[in-house]
Amino acid sequence: MSLPEFFFERVTREIHQQMEGVLALAERLARHPLGGDAQACVAGVAEAARAVRQILASASDLKHAAAEGLAFQPEPLRVADLADEAQARWQERAQDGGVTVFFSYDGDPETVAMVDPGRMRQMLDAFIAQAAAGVRRGAVEATLKATVEGEAVRLEGRIRGGSERILGDRALDIQEIEALFGLETALGVALGRQIVEAMGGVLRAEANRGAGETLVFEVTAPLALPAAEDAPEAEVGERAHILVVDDNATNRMVAEALCEMFDCTSESAVDGVEAVEAARSGRFDLILMDIKMPRMDGVAATREIRGLPGRAGRVPIIALTANADPEDAAGYLKAGMNGVVEKPMKPENLLRALQENLSAGAAAAA
Repeated sequence: MSLPEFFFERVTREIHQQMEGVLALAERLARHPLGGDAQACVAGVAEAARAVRQILASASDLKHAAAEGLAFQPEPLRVADLADEAQARWQERAQDGGVTVFFSYDGDPETVAMVDPGRMRQMLDAFIAQAAAGVRRGAVEATLKATVEGEAVRLEGRIRGGSERILGDRALDIQEIEALFGLETALGVALGRQIVEAMGGVLRAEANRGAGETLVFEVTAPLALPAAEDAPEAEVGERAHILVVDDNATNRMVAEALCEMFDCTSESAVDGVEAVEAARSGRFDLILMDIKMPRMDGVAATREIRGLPGRAGRVPIIALTANADPEDAAGYLKAGMNGVVEKPMKPENLLRALQENLSAGAAAAA
């Protein structure tokens, strides 16, 4: 990796991580009783953070697509759920002052396709955003149709919006879309096109009767067996007490907010030295340990804690890091850690780590 590429990856990852922290703090603040003006300010901060996060994600994906092609992680997905999720996302945006989006599904409600859920959401959101940007008043109508054809599922999306024809008989380039709708929409549309092309699909625009146009995409995916009913959400267990170790105040607050979400209590430390001192008491059920910190890093702190006697030395320790590739993760485990949660933290990943390691910790303590 060249030096410019290294800095691009490092800077975008850092900004993305900070935006995740801003969003978490804004959502936490929004739960407090605030006046109308204050709530509007919090909502504005959250929306700005989401926009920055989306721009970074799209730019990074496009860069990787140009160099190596888009990566896909297919899994069984009920197509009707994809439509329901899109409707819910855009309904929430409409409540924040955006254009109303009516999303419908046409097909067998139990049809399950092997697709990458994240890529499908990116594609739908990008094309809906472009249509919504061209609507000053009114609504955008979107439909997703699933047709089973042997062992495949043909997915056809139609997004109707705009008072004028924007694409016409050709596809606008990214600079033209940016001039019309802004950078976030332009990057999203460019990525949406890449996803359609990578899936071997087609994208076109059709003129509406009267005014405007409808954006149409067609892709094909393998048919999958119906997904099993979702199991009830597992609980962490008894109310756990967790030590959050991170030199970044925003990261600590995000981790503490997630612990609170999972009905756990928490304390914090700002570096490895404080973490070791706090761990000596043996009062923690689990430690969330940042890796890069001043005075003593997370790996050194873990080795120190593993040398403590009794329960204090057996406490499960989870690495919190943006460097979570297999080689790095193997080093953390070798140092005595029990798992790795990648930054920016996703609630489901942290919950999984808590469930797995709190249960293991309870068994060891017994």
